[in-house]
Amino acid sequence: MLLAVDVGNTQTHFGTFDGGELVEHWRFATVRDSTADELGAALRNLLELRGVGLADLTSSIVSSTVPQLAPEWEEMARRYLGHEMLVVGPGIKTGMALRYDNPREIGADRLVNAVAAYDRVKGACIVVDFGTALTYDPVSADGEYLGGIISPGVEISMEALYMRAAKLPRVDLAPPRTLIGKSTIDAIRSGIVYGFAGQVDTILRRMRAEMGECETIATGGLSEHIVPLCKEVDTVDDLLTLNGLRLLYERNR
Repeated sequence: MLLAVDVGNTQTHFGTFDGGELVEHWRFATVRDSTADELGAALRNLLELRGVGLADLTSSIVSSTVPQLAPEWEEMARRYLGHEMLVVGPGIKTGMALRYDNPREIGADRLVNAVAAYDRVKGACIVVDFGTALTYDPVSADGEYLGGIISPGVEISMEALYMRAAKLPRVDLAPPRTLIGKSTIDAIRSGIVYGFAGQVDTILRRMRAEMGECETIATGGLSEHIVPLCKEVDTVDDLLTLNGLRLLYERNR
């Protein structure tokens, strides 16, 4: 069984694959100073909830946007799984030409998403990832990674609003009751939800004007709140990154 781990700045999403089939997946909060032992304990506890043991994991792969955690996951795999974990980074075989000035700068999650999206679409596509940062990653019809766009994510923007505007409260993300808010909380929610939906649609329209017709795929934990108001997003796939990790493992084993 393959363990695929996507370490984000806010959440860690991992799943287990039996061949090409995703068996189960889990999310837990990313703690940047976690040790290999703590990661092993968290992994074991969550697996046991589904009747899976560490001994069932015969191979593993990790992508991490938190640099200090990749070595800890590697050590966890050596210590508790008894094998070397594949790490997405420089030197990994992607099967994709990287049209980037310095390919080493590409975030591991962005690269994984691009690989998964092209494998799914078999043509030109754009991935919009609603993570800690909001990223847009286009792939050409020939399967070339073309570059990308990065902007502050939803949670970053909401936290900045709370921290920098003294009278505004901290707000949980939820659909606003109306476009024009009748309370401060609804006004903030409306600004965030409709504002980000507008940003996504505008950027995707500009990218399509440059690239030509292509399929757009949204992923990431916060996509469910924004995508329903977007007109330019074709598909939502919350498992895109995990499937990309599986593909990269198969290309490198």
